[in-house]
Amino acid sequence: MSNIESVLVENRVFPPSEATVKAARISGMPAYEAMCHEAERDLEGFWARLAKDNVVWTKPFTTTLNESNAPFYKWFEDGELNASANCLDKHVGTPVENKTAIIFEADDGAVTRVTYKEMLARVGQFANALKAQGIKKGDRVIIYMPMGVEGVVAMQACARIGATHSVVFGGFSAKALNERIIDAGAVAVVTANYQMRGGKELPLKSIVDEGIGMGGCDTLKTVLVYMRTATACNMVAGRDKTFAEVLEGQGSDCPPVAVNAEHPLFVLYTSGSTGKPKGVQHSTGGYLLWAKLTMDWTFDIRPDDVFWCTADIGWITGHTYVAYGPLAAGATQVIFEGIPTFPHAGRFWQMIEKHKATVFYTAPTAIRSLIKAAETDEKVHPKNWDLSSLRILGTVGEPINPEAWMWYYRNVGGERCPVVDTFWQTETGGHMITPLPGATPLVPGSCTLPLPGIMAAIVDETGKDVPNGAGGMLVVKRPWPSMIRTIWGDPERFKKSYFPEEMGGKLYLAGDGAVRDAKRGYFRITGRIDDVLNVSGHRLGTMEIESALVAKTDLVAEAAVVGRPDDLTGEAICAFVVLKRARPSGEEAKQIAADLRNWVAKEIGPIAKPKDIRFGDNLPKTRSGKIMRRLLRSIAKGEAITQDVSTLENPAILEQLAQTN
Repeated sequence: MSNIESVLVENRVFPPSEATVKAARISGMPAYEAMCHEAERDLEGFWARLAKDNVVWTKPFTTTLNESNAPFYKWFEDGELNASANCLDKHVGTPVENKTAIIFEADDGAVTRVTYKEMLARVGQFANALKAQGIKKGDRVIIYMPMGVEGVVAMQACARIGATHSVVFGGFSAKALNERIIDAGAVAVVTANYQMRGGKELPLKSIVDEGIGMGGCDTLKTVLVYMRTATACNMVAGRDKTFAEVLEGQGSDCPPVAVNAEHPLFVLYTSGSTGKPKGVQHSTGGYLLWAKLTMDWTFDIRPDDVFWCTADIGWITGHTYVAYGPLAAGATQVIFEGIPTFPHAGRFWQMIEKHKATVFYTAPTAIRSLIKAAETDEKVHPKNWDLSSLRILGTVGEPINPEAWMWYYRNVGGERCPVVDTFWQTETGGHMITPLPGATPLVPGSCTLPLPGIMAAIVDETGKDVPNGAGGMLVVKRPWPSMIRTIWGDPERFKKSYFPEEMGGKLYLAGDGAVRDAKRGYFRITGRIDDVLNVSGHRLGTMEIESALVAKTDLVAEAAVVGRPDDLTGEAICAFVVLKRARPSGEEAKQIAADLRNWVAKEIGPIAKPKDIRFGDNLPKTRSGKIMRRLLRSIAKGEAITQDVSTLENPAILEQLAQTN
């Protein structure tokens, strides 16, 4: 296997302003480099210092890292703590106690504010309610909830009593839910009757009933239902209870249960997996430390910040940067129930103005859809709102193409807010490679440099380092505290997936292709390893071809690229394109496709020209905005769609994309 070729060149550089550097927690590149050197000199000493300074331990640890059973690394293994106490109790008696913890904006615009003191009382009361249902330390609880305060309360309450939670995104199907209940051996499901999204009431409880009804959920005893709307839902006597019923008579004082640092805080099933769901297991101590540190470092969080991460709690981003990190950092955060395009596509900008958000963290998919909206309707352009409160912008979930980065930087950040393009995964627990707002010169489309203590590298298939400028596979060479501990119930799959023997069994394989530029050593993610195309012997990352298409800013709103088998070239490039105008057909579609092929040839080279370009009004996405590339691969190959499409926001789009020009 030859190295992945990198063909995209980006020369724009945006150094942080003097004021930003001066005010930042990690101030300037020398400060960043000093921390990296400290970690390289004494990895265990570095992490031990940070763990002592940033985490409240009920029993201090004496062992920092145990590598005796690699890759099943253990961190702070003889220490004890409680995650909820580190997010809530530690603020008691400090000015944070009476500070707003959560500003919740519902789908209809109604706003609720909850202080840290109120949050502690709500979590304590719900934790007591869980205990009254017989739920105890070590039990697993499935949480299938809408975005809101209650979902975070449920997560924190599980952590408080030492129960392991597994949050399932509210857009997943009954079958997906059934598989996760069975795999986790869950004793309870916490859900809601309905959820509100885009002005619509969408069922949750009936999906839970359907999932349980599929059978195999033998461990399940209890279903707790939050009545989000006034609409009644089916309740099974003896098993189902409303929040109102179980909270009645429960006090708000619930002492946090101390757990071992390695105790599983949560299991989170990776989305889009085929076959048996893959439960990523995270520890309590190491995970919590990294959630707190990355809030401090990446977002440079300050006491007066209003932090807004738009992710759902069903994803890892909603765990680390909604449910745990902001609370551990004592920050005020915005939580939003709805979608960015309801009642109009200016909703995000309107909310930033309304709540005076200072740090805004969202996905490139959302940014690209809002670019398209703003360019077709000037009324929803960010320039119509006062975004002057913003000081840091972030992106998460996938690499951001340079042109979308530039639009975000100019139109949302007013060319004054650093954009932290964060690379990380469900498995890493928190940011791994990202700019630091007060230190790193920014390059559009690059996640820049690893955080201190993260020994990232790019290697070939044997685990050997490749030179800067050459693409390869992204790995992490040394363990870090927030890393995945295992796959729930499947240690062999864990080793095979993330620590392959072909690479020596000790390198963490991220599953992404990447390249480091020769000048700065900056990392740029080129796409998933399985999203690498082999065209006439050239290995090309799909992300680069997508970026080239979207760089045709006058025409293209969004693009997704996949490969399909080709007799002549081995693989042919198939591009699915959403234009900033009506979907073309007939001769017009052929002409635009030809123009786009020539554009890609000019931007990258003739080798990267898509053989097949199809146009759609949208791309197939989950409700969280993730493009379902496996469906696009099936369409490109001309296969019938047999996979589960129940999580799709827009299933009708598949038929449209199946049409060739």
